Amino acid sequence: MRAYDPDLTPSWKRSAPVPEVPAEPDLVVEEVSTGFCGAVIGCEAGTVTLEDRFGKHRVFPLAPRGFLLEGRTVTLVRPAAGPARPSRTASGSIAVPGARARVARAGRIYVEGRHDAELVERVWGDDLRVEGVVVEYLEGVDDLPAVVRDFGPGPDARLGVLVDHLVPGSKESRIAASVTDEHTLVVGHPYIDIWEAVKPSSVGIRAWPSVPRGQDWKTGVCRALGWPENTGAAWQHVLSRVRSYKDLEPALLGAVERLIDHVTVGEAAG
Repeated sequence: MRAYDPDLTPSWKRSAPVPEVPAEPDLVVEEVSTGFCGAVIGCEAGTVTLEDRFGKHRVFPLAPRGFLLEGRTVTLVRPAAGPARPSRTASGSIAVPGARARVARAGRIYVEGRHDAELVERVWGDDLRVEGVVVEYLEGVDDLPAVVRDFGPGPDARLGVLVDHLVPGSKESRIAASVTDEHTLVVGHPYIDIWEAVKPSSVGIRAWPSVPRGQDWKTGVCRALGWPENTGAAWQHVLSRVRSYKDLEPALLGAVERLIDHVTVGEAAG
């Protein structure tokens, strides 16, 4: 009779050699003891970090026979040193090593408030500095027509504006239509507040709560989630959970990328 140890794996089978596979980024494997399946996002001495399709991260030891690759048992090993892979910014763009901030363009991107500006900086800050794009905030959209008139957009000074809750028939959509032209692009996202553009899973909640009309939305969110009713502290918590574009909803990603393209494409190099 063949001997089995407590994990029910025949000892003769476990002793058979298995291939060693470098834990290269994006390699998809399954950890044998937990069944956790994900793509390799990092490999340090003795450990590998996997990310599953929901964005959850787990760290596992590089144990012999510790993973399945396409159904076959393998031993993951740390990749051999080689040419450095291009690093990327938080927005997913290829980073420019040693790049210095460009002199600011005449064009600008305006967002509605400080939280919007902080989130854009968090994800696109490196890109914006390389492009020389300055982000300012409006403290609301009602004064946008006057802001556009004072700015005076033109071919060499394009203006991009990011608006919260830009949905058909809204006040915001009417104001946006009144100022849009070839040099002024107003785009937005459907969320009541920029907080909602952060994926709930990144914040550690199941969903952003529905706040009854007439209540301050941020305060209502804090109440519904059982957070202290300090919206400034709550926002810093939300912002701290944003590490890259992967933590943001696609509607916001597309809007900001359109604004950057609008402000930078076609402007004379400065």
